[in-house]
Amino acid sequence: LFASDTRPVILFDGVCNLCNGGVNFVLDRDPRARLRFAALQSNAGRALLERSGRSRDDISSIVLVEKQRSYIKSEAVLRIAHYLDEPYPSLATLALLFPLFLRDPTYDLIANNRYSLFGQTNHC
Repeated sequence: LFASDTRPVILFDGVCNLCNGGVNFVLDRDPRARLRFAALQSNAGRALLERSGRSRDDISSIVLVEKQRSYIKSEAVLRIAHYLDEPYPSLATLALLFPLFLRDPTYDLIANNRYSLFGQTNHC
């Protein structure tokens, strides 16, 4: 998957309205198309999950897959922000002041309730 295109891939829950909104947000702020996308439920998404050391059926978190490394949860979100136009890289750098033990539980709270808070769709 990275042989001909080395751009990072964002793996997202393809039936989650919040996640689909996040994809649209990133697309609007990535005019140079530095990022690619795949639904966690897709064949490519499942293969990249496995490559990242996660279960092929794990749709619990956004995952950013770079050529050599993968990021999950809040680290993925902040890493994605660094690929976008300003002010998002600067905001992500500021957010790193909050330790992971605070960021990830906040991420988990939203992720675990994303369907009830934002709804879901039948397809990506």
